[in-house]
This record gives sequence, C-alpha cells and structure tokens, in this order.
Amino acid sequence: MRFPEQRPRGGSGLETRYRNAESGIWDLIHLLLVTDVVTEFIEGLVETYPGLQYLDGFPEVKVVLRADVSGAKYDKVAVISGGGSGHEPAHAGFVGEGMLTAAIFSFLFRLPLDDHALNFLRQGIRAVTGPLGCLLIVKNYTGDRLNFGLAAEQAKSEGYKVEMVIVGDDCALPPPRGIAGRRGLAGTILVHKVAGAAAACGLSLAEVAAEAKRASEMVGTMGVALSVCTLPGQVTPDRLGPGKMELGLGIHGEPGAAVADLQPVDIVVSHVLTQILSSETNYVPITRGSRVVVMINGLGATPLMELMIAAGKVVPRLQLEHGLAVERVYTGSFMTSLDMAGFSITVMNAEQTILNRLDAPTKAPNWPVGVDGSHPPAKIPVPLPPSHSKKNDETLCRPQQLSPEGHILEMAIEAAATAVINLKDSLNDWDSKVGDGDCGSTMFRGASAILEDMKKCYPLNDPAETVSEIGSSIRKVMGGTSGIIYDIFIKAAYAQLKANSQSGITALQWAGALEAAIAAVSKYGGAKEGYRTLLDALIPASSVVKEKLAAGEDPVEAFALSAEAAFAGAESTKNMQAQAGRSSYVSADILASVPDPGAMAAASWYKAAVLAVKNSYQAS
Repeated sequence: MRFPEQRPRGGSGLETRYRNAESGIWDLIHLLLVTDVVTEFIEGLVETYPGLQYLDGFPEVKVVLRADVSGAKYDKVAVISGGGSGHEPAHAGFVGEGMLTAAIFSFLFRLPLDDHALNFLRQGIRAVTGPLGCLLIVKNYTGDRLNFGLAAEQAKSEGYKVEMVIVGDDCALPPPRGIAGRRGLAGTILVHKVAGAAAACGLSLAEVAAEAKRASEMVGTMGVALSVCTLPGQVTPDRLGPGKMELGLGIHGEPGAAVADLQPVDIVVSHVLTQILSSETNYVPITRGSRVVVMINGLGATPLMELMIAAGKVVPRLQLEHGLAVERVYTGSFMTSLDMAGFSITVMNAEQTILNRLDAPTKAPNWPVGVDGSHPPAKIPVPLPPSHSKKNDETLCRPQQLSPEGHILEMAIEAAATAVINLKDSLNDWDSKVGDGDCGSTMFRGASAILEDMKKCYPLNDPAETVSEIGSSIRKVMGGTSGIIYDIFIKAAYAQLKANSQSGITALQWAGALEAAIAAVSKYGGAKEGYRTLLDALIPASSVVKEKLAAGEDPVEAFALSAEAAFAGAESTKNMQAQAGRSSYVSADILASVPDPGAMAAASWYKAAVLAVKNSYQAS
C-alpha cells in the first residue's frame, strides 16, 4: 500500500469568506468565529454525552467537567488537562470517571494569556478540586506551561493542593540544546489514562503525580503527515506538494523534521519506529524484551482503514525487528490536528503498573473499549464443521457405471448448461441495455464449470448429491448477484430433495424441490412474480407442473408444459416495470425493448433440461 497523495482541502464558506482577512476588523471577526466554533463543539459534546457538563460564562476559555463531580465534596484527586482546541477528541473526549475530571481549553491551538482567561482557568480548577487536590497534565508547549502554571500558583495561594506534570513525548527532533524540550503529542492521552486510573483508586496527590510522571517518561511519539491542517479563515500553507510527506511534525500545523517523497506505509512505519526507539537519543527506556503498548493515532483526516493498515505494519515490526512484546494496541483518532491527513505512532514501556492503569475501567467517552486482557492469536484456522451429507470419496466421483436415472440426469444437465452457453451473447446484449452487461458472461462461467465438473466428480446416480455438486461448481466461478441467487436456489433444492427422498426421486419430489428453491430465492432476495426477475420464468413453471401433476397428468408432459410456461413468463417481462436489481433504475421505454436477461437464462436452461428428459423417455 502507498499513502494517497496530498488530498485537496476544500474550504468551508467561512474559510473562503475570511481567507484573505488582513485588517483589524477582519481579525476580530475571525477571533469571534473561532470562539463560536469551540462553543458549538462543546454544546454538541454535552448533548451527546450526558455525563459531561461545561462551565458557561466566559467566551475565550472553556471547561468541560464530569457531571457527577462537585469540587468541594469530591473525595479523590482531580485530574485536569487541556490546552488549545482543534485536537478533538482530546481533551474533552477523555473526561469521565477513571480518566480526566475536567478539560480546560480555548482557541484553536492556543490558550489566551490575560487576567480573564487565567481567572477562568482557576474556576475550572475550583469546580472539580476537593480536599485531596488536583493534578494538571500539560503538554510541553510554552503557552500551555505558562497558563496552567500561573493558574496552579494562584490556586495554591487560595489553599488548593495542586501538582503539575509536563508531557513531552516527541521523538522526531534531536535532543534540544535550549529549554523548549520535546513537544507533547498523542502519548499524553496514555498519561491521562494512567493518572485517571490511579486517582480513581483513591491514591494521594503525590502518588498520582508520581505515576503520571513515570508514565510520561515511558512514552515516545512521532508523526507523519500528507497534508497541512486548514485553520478557519486562514490560507493553508503549501509547504507540502503532491507526492510529498512530512516526518516528525507537531499537532499545530508547525513544520516537521523533514519533508520526503511518499513511501510505502511499511517503510514509513519502519522509519518512525526506529526513530522512536533510537539508542542514540534514548528518548524512551525501551530495550529488546520490553513489554510495550502502541497507539496509532489519526491526525484528523485519515480513514480508519488506513490507520488499521498502519497498525498491521507496526505490531509485527515491533515484535520481529525490535524484539518487543506488544501487550495492547490502540488504534483510532485520539489527538488530532483539525483536518490533517496522516498519523502518529506512540510506543510506551508497559510496566505492569502502567498496564494495570491502562486496563482499568473508565467512562471517558472516547477511550477505546475492548483492548484489555490477553491477546489471542491474530490468525486461527477456520474449523471445518462435520458434513451432514453422506458425501465421501466414493460419492464425489463420477460412477463408473451410470444407472438409467443417472444417464437421464447427465443428459438434462448437459442440455441445460449448453443452452446457457449458447445464449451468452444475447444475454450480454440484453443486459447491456438494462443492467451492467455481464449476465451472459456470468452464466457462461457457471455453465462451463458445471460441464467440466460433471465429467469428474458428479455422483450422477445420486440425484440429490448431484444437485449439491452443481451448487459447488457455481460457487467457484459465478460472482455477483446471479451467483448468490443460484447458490441459494441450489441449496434449497438440495435440502428439499434430501429431506424427502429415500431411494429414487419422483416427479412430484422434483416439483417440490423447484417450489422450495423458488421460495428461498424470493425470501432472501425479496423478489416476487412481476418484479422482472428470473422468478417470472420459474414461478409460472412451478405452478403449471404442480397443477398438472395434481390432476394426474403424465409427469413428462406436465414438465413439458411447465417449460412452455417458463418461456412465456420470461417473454412477459418486457411488459413489466422492474422492482429489483439494476433494472429498477432503467426507464420503462428501454425495459420494453428487451426481456429480463435473468428470466430468459432461467427459462432456457429449464426448457433444455425438460426436453432432454422427454427425449430420453421417448427414445427408451
């Protein structure tokens, strides 16, 4: 697989309208628009998840909190995180029992730094912090550190117990020479989970902070993107051209460590893992034999299918190339960058305490479920159920000597298949007008397989098992709707014959099998007589033979009359408005010019089989 080339980014109406905003008034409008986006996101969030609430009253900073927590009465350590918005579901989507107690965030990608904003940060701390205090988990960005740090100091001055843990899990850049340090990326979510589970156990603030800090030291992340995110009201940077990808970028659209040509996903995954686990930087204390958990995180515009493909490449490489035991795999969108196309990989040393915390229950709406516990083998052989038929090596071979009935059955099958083969071009021509043009080719493949298999493995002296083997031939080669319909038809006929035949099969039993097969196709496909399908040929045939046999008519003549009814029914489809399949989208004028191809195919093989039987009896 190769990653798709950079996807075009269609702008919203707001983006187009304010894309070229340069003056102060447009900047102000842009600010209001972004604020409204965040507010409206929260309104939808709390409507979707009734366990969440938000503090109202200040437009620039938002606080989402657990609805079941009241600060003054809360008897556990509160765990709070946040930052700028635009990373959804982080951070508000991870608020819930067993994870975050509150999330504090604001504008896209940044927190404001002024008295009003800081006051609301303190309000968020007050709303959920009880006697045991609170832990602030902050991604390593200067603005986040300053905002949360100042709010923490002011909360402390009011008598609250507050600790702060900084998460810097970025492994893309070389060791910093300054004070900025490593950026906080998707690994922060795993730290949230560890801290939230520790707090839910009733641990003290110092103990919760120690576990969160330990978790932050165990985790490394690196991202790769195929597009730059689109900020509302701003022009999307064009630093990535077609056929390019960016390695080691941050989550705010900032440039990465390198721009490179697109590579197959397994090469990209191998590079990212090597960078995270590099012994030169030694960012993450993971060595061969370590137990790890992995997070494959979408950056906002990456389909789940692509994320799962990446996950399927990550795990075996960690196991085989790096000698690691992968204990848990979390795949999805956890910390995004608006509409950025790409993903990040996070690897965390899974000490048993950390693993226990990750497996602990939580009600946070966006934490994945079903990933705890032991991992069974990913691939297992498909168990073969015991057959309920009497098939064995002998019955699945063509008999050396055919009985009279077996000889007649062979002639009927050969005639029916040959009729379909001869009708191939006509069926395709009709189907090109009312369908997708391949009815004849599909039926041709089925008929050819039947003729070929009949020479080798049809137990022709056993009619019921022969019918079953016809179904096997069809399944091998016939695709699309026709293949499924005929497979259902054959299975139902076989079941009816097996249930009612002891030695030979009578004409009445063949009629019953036809009726049962028609009923099954109608039941599962939904079509009835008059819907312009193959049933418009087979239902009249079934009705006539049933009626004639009940009246005591000679069986051969009864079936011969039913064959004529099948052809008349197929021809009558010209006068029907299709109510099933692709023909239902075709105008009545076009439909009136041709019969239904499926009905004509069914009438042809049915009539050919009946005439072959009739000729055999007349010859004898």
